[in-house]
Amino acid sequence: MSTASKPSASPAASSLTQPVNGQKADRVFRGVAYACGILILVTLAAVALFLLFRAWPLIGGDQQANSAVIENFTGGKAKSFWGYVGPLLFGTVLVAALALVLAFFVSIGIALFISHYAPKRLAAVLSYIVDILAAIPSVIYGLWGGLVLVPTIYPFWNWIAEYLGWIPLFAGPAANPPRTVATVALVLAIMILPIITSIARDIFLQTPKLLEEAALGLGATKWEMIKLSVLPFGKSGVISASMLGLGRALGETMAVLMILSPGLKYSFKLLQASQNQTIAANIAAQYPEADGIGVSVLIGTGLVLFVITFLVNLLARRITEKAGK
Repeated sequence: MSTASKPSASPAASSLTQPVNGQKADRVFRGVAYACGILILVTLAAVALFLLFRAWPLIGGDQQANSAVIENFTGGKAKSFWGYVGPLLFGTVLVAALALVLAFFVSIGIALFISHYAPKRLAAVLSYIVDILAAIPSVIYGLWGGLVLVPTIYPFWNWIAEYLGWIPLFAGPAANPPRTVATVALVLAIMILPIITSIARDIFLQTPKLLEEAALGLGATKWEMIKLSVLPFGKSGVISASMLGLGRALGETMAVLMILSPGLKYSFKLLQASQNQTIAANIAAQYPEADGIGVSVLIGTGLVLFVITFLVNLLARRITEKAGK
């Protein structure tokens, strides 16, 4: 007695099943990706609304009543919210801009050395060191700056004030100890230098070899090859790396708090103490002793920092898009 064998699935049926399963997986992945994107937007909106609602009574409320609150909170140093946050915003931008100027060209030089000049073993060691420096917490930089850099850098700042004091930025006398904007900017530059270096190094290493070989084949020197092929290729990435470093410098708290002698002035005197203060460091310093009104004032300054950081990143995105074209 013969038994009937079960018919096997035809190749045509299996080929029809695979596209159906692929379409389902694609829909699931697309849904997860959309959900993650929406979650980022919701989180950003939630933070912005929290800051706005908590700060609105001081920003958009009765200005006469708010002036009394601000004057009481600041001990008479400011009589309005914008009069209070203005010098803080000025100090924040000044310190971050100086740090970026000090770190940018050094970072690009280190990245080019690692990617195109250093032997492979040395490049690997330097890359490892740069990545470690980028992961060090900011409080460690603050401790090093306060305990090591501040006591030892005074002779250098004093020399700058003595011989370059005719420049308003370096007007003396240099503060001793030098808990000044110049010292803080130097520490922040050291802090953001490995971040910019790491990203720029990875971008320079991605330069197509055909571009480099074509430039060398036409008789260009190594520096000319870098200038004509590597730097133009990595321009947009270098800008993004710089803006990432600037963003960290704008929001840095502990290193500034541990080094800078604060002040509420619109001052460019980098070597004198008690001239400027940053928003983030001011919030950290004032928050433990702030009452309900004081917390609202600090949240208002945090809202201003939030907006400035958002605008900086938006500008960086626009610049990156134009540089990539």
